Formats: sequence, structure tokens, C-alpha cells
Amino acid sequence: MGGFKTSIVIKATLEKVWEMLALDKWSEWMVGGGFTSLPTKGMKFTSEVNTPEDKYRVGASAQPDYTKINYKITESLKNEKITYLIEEQGRNSNITLVLESVNKGTKLTYAVSYEMPWGIFGKFIEKSFAKRMGEGQLEKSLEKLKSILEK
Repeated sequence: MGGFKTSIVIKATLEKVWEMLALDKWSEWMVGGGFTSLPTKGMKFTSEVNTPEDKYRVGASAQPDYTKINYKITESLKNEKITYLIEEQGRNSNITLVLESVNKGTKLTYAVSYEMPWGIFGKFIEKSFAKRMGEGQLEKSLEKLKSILEK
């Protein structure tokens, strides 16, 4: 199992950061490009969403435009932690976002865990460049989120 994580401090309240973690908000701050990025454009909920809080409940799911990727919430503690299961053609990965109140705002930790396909070849790809590319895109995404929330 591969993975990586990174953290950033954002000068915004836990509540403001939490609001941006709903799946329909990801396209505003996730940076795309390359095969390690997650498609987020046109994200639409596939589960019933009657209230804003429903976007964060366990079991809520969504899909971006023109993909067969399914995003599903598997854990949710308001303003503290949310975990998404990403299901894509038999491969699963998890994204966990943890929020922590710090002196000047919110510390957001974004952790990804995944299983690379293709056996030993997949492990080679992951060690050679997939992890590094994913980390770079993640850092750019978190910087973009920070700039949006600190305006």
C-alpha cells in the first residue's frame, strides 16, 4: 500500500476550512493534471442531499462529470475529520482530511493511501515518480485552498 500526506496551516476557522471539504467544492481548489490527479470537475452528488450537512454525512457519494469514479464518505466528524473512499475500476484509495485548531487558524492534514495496480511494475512506477507527482499536485492544491480562504 502506498501513500503520502502533507499539512498546511490556513488562517481561517475550522468551520470555513470544513466547508471547502465538501465534494462539490473540490473543483475550486484541487489542481489537476497528470495521471495522479483526481478528476473533480462537475462533481455531482449521487446520494440524496437535502441539507448542507448531508454533504458531509457518512454514506454521501458523488461522481465528477464523464467518469466512472465514485467518491464516498466513510468517516465524518464535523470540523475535525473526514475520510473519502475513491473507487475507480476495481482500484480503491482513501483520502483523509484532519483539521486541528492552531494559534493562528487551522492546520489541515491531507493523507492519501492507495494500492498501485500492475504488481511489481506498479510498485516501480509508484516509487519512481507517481508518489512525487501526487505530492506536488497535493501541495499546489493546498496552497490554492489556503489562498482562497485567506482572502
